[in-house]
Amino acid sequence: MTDRSPSQLIHVARAGGEAETAAPVDLAVRVRELRRAKGWTLEEAAKRAGLARSTLSKVENGQMSPTFDALKKLAVGLGITVPQLFTPTASNQVNGRLAVNRLGEGATHNTTTYEHVLLADQLTKKQMLPYRARVRARRFEEFDGWVRHEGEEFLYVLTGTIRLFTEFYEPMDLKRGDSVYYDAAMGHNVISTSAEDATILWVTSLS
Repeated sequence: MTDRSPSQLIHVARAGGEAETAAPVDLAVRVRELRRAKGWTLEEAAKRAGLARSTLSKVENGQMSPTFDALKKLAVGLGITVPQLFTPTASNQVNGRLAVNRLGEGATHNTTTYEHVLLADQLTKKQMLPYRARVRARRFEEFDGWVRHEGEEFLYVLTGTIRLFTEFYEPMDLKRGDSVYYDAAMGHNVISTSAEDATILWVTSLS
């Protein structure tokens, strides 16, 4: 292996996450959540939807199934479409997740050009893949072509100096404290230019 194989790191980060089937949306709960998210009282929401307060109250408490006409009024009043009344919120983020990596901790993945330490590796279904890397490579020719993978990437130089090669830009020399954000689908490679191997922090988006 001659490069850092980001696709393999991304696979590791996603491992353990199985496909999940969304549970049917409870209309009563969904309508109540949408109303509360806007900070509206029952009276205000009912007025905006052109419905009686008692009708909206019964819908939110699961005491009646609204007609399609009532659903349209509800959707218009809430500023959404009828299908969105039956669609769960897009975010499935788990509130309160936390991962700590002490110095020396983290899963290691080494190649001939980099030594990687995956951070927050105990968390699955992450939206970002953070990892620290020691840059062994000293010449562009040590890579088997460009590294490319999905997502966007943030690079921050921790120690030493590096040269970032990208497919569409001139090589960039970066020192400790410098950073760069780029489209990871664009070919890119990094080499150390300091006497000691440079270390960098990489954060790759997984979405």
